[in-house]
Amino acid sequence: MPDASPDAEQPAGDVPPPAGHPLHWYSLPRALFTGGNQVRLLRGGDALFPAMCRAIEAAHHEVWLATYIFHDDAAGLCIVAALEAAARRGVRVRVVVDGFGSAAALAALRTRLEAGGVGLVVFRPTEGWRSWLQPESFRRLHQKLCVVDGEVGFVGGINVLDDRFDLGHGALDAPRLDFAVEARGPVVLPIEHTVRAVWSRAAFGRDWRDEAMATVRSARPVARARALMRRMRIRPPLRAAVPVLRDLQPVRAAFVVRDNLRQRRAIERAYIDAFRQARHRIDIVSPYFYPGLQFRRTLRNAARRGVQVRLLLQGRPDYRFAALAASVLYEEMLAQGVRIFEYMPAFLHAKVALADDHWATVGSSNIDPLSLLLNLEANVVVHDQAFTAELARQFEEAVAASREVLPTAVSRGLWARLERGFVAWSARLYLRVGGITGLY
Repeated sequence: MPDASPDAEQPAGDVPPPAGHPLHWYSLPRALFTGGNQVRLLRGGDALFPAMCRAIEAAHHEVWLATYIFHDDAAGLCIVAALEAAARRGVRVRVVVDGFGSAAALAALRTRLEAGGVGLVVFRPTEGWRSWLQPESFRRLHQKLCVVDGEVGFVGGINVLDDRFDLGHGALDAPRLDFAVEARGPVVLPIEHTVRAVWSRAAFGRDWRDEAMATVRSARPVARARALMRRMRIRPPLRAAVPVLRDLQPVRAAFVVRDNLRQRRAIERAYIDAFRQARHRIDIVSPYFYPGLQFRRTLRNAARRGVQVRLLLQGRPDYRFAALAASVLYEEMLAQGVRIFEYMPAFLHAKVALADDHWATVGSSNIDPLSLLLNLEANVVVHDQAFTAELARQFEEAVAASREVLPTAVSRGLWARLERGFVAWSARLYLRVGGITGLY
């Protein structure tokens, strides 16, 4: 089990969640919008990292950060320096990284962060091949979250990694296309709850199933269960009134997560609910695109009722199998009236979507089985015309630099059917190994 923090002897639940804020948002199966928020779209690490550093430099109480990749390059070390400086001022700083995504820099990060007074924990460390024998090892922490003093939060798809560097491909000739959101207002609270919970979960060093069994076998199971709930920052669901969206003040925003507990399909539902109501356009950006039948049917139905549906996918794939998985759906999508574009200037890493002129989402979730059914993911959904217009402008700029996939360029016949069958079989096998059964 990794060392939880420099004060590891202190239980992870010693710091209570913000007073007066029940977690009723987590008990709901769909996005819970709040009003009166401020949101700002950030393109790439060049915009995100300075904004994060400024917020951390102004911190007075707490900084919470969760990320899939935390690398020790120039971009990562700038964040490290800001975290260390905050810890020296007496700010409580807690960081959780994924054991697989951050494996390359984990030793260096642990040495430096812990020496600087930063509490670092690792979500599911990958210590040898035996760790991959457990189905839980295939479910990774893919969220990218940061909250400072409960006042400002950052949500998106950007890892703590230089935009011009890739762990598998080295130096890049152009920065990745990626986005994040800086948020202030009521929507920050569930972001903080989430990163606190995942930090505490990683600090356990064991999975929930193990904790549950230990609780049952405990001499004092009720007391242990209560302590466990406190440490995970989860309270019994409350019967809270759900506000009507039109009654909320701008900017209306919701934070949605995907986990393996109560929120298994919240992000997918957010997409599908918005797309079912769309009347004019649906624009999706996803580097890894292999949705399930319900998602594809929703896009098909939207296109049939006259909605313009456009997909922006990878033109320069970083993983060949991911590109193959998307391409086997080209024929089906094009036949349904969906337009497909491949982004050519650089690697595509953004996970965003638009519906009409008022709905947008930015986050960590791809539209593939790993994100929709296995990994821990987090998106912010914004119901606001100004924000949607800014994201739409970025989308149009990216489409202008992309190539459109035409029906004449899509392979058909036996080989295409074999490729599609192979991808479907591989996806089902991976999900089954990860502990997910049933059709996809």
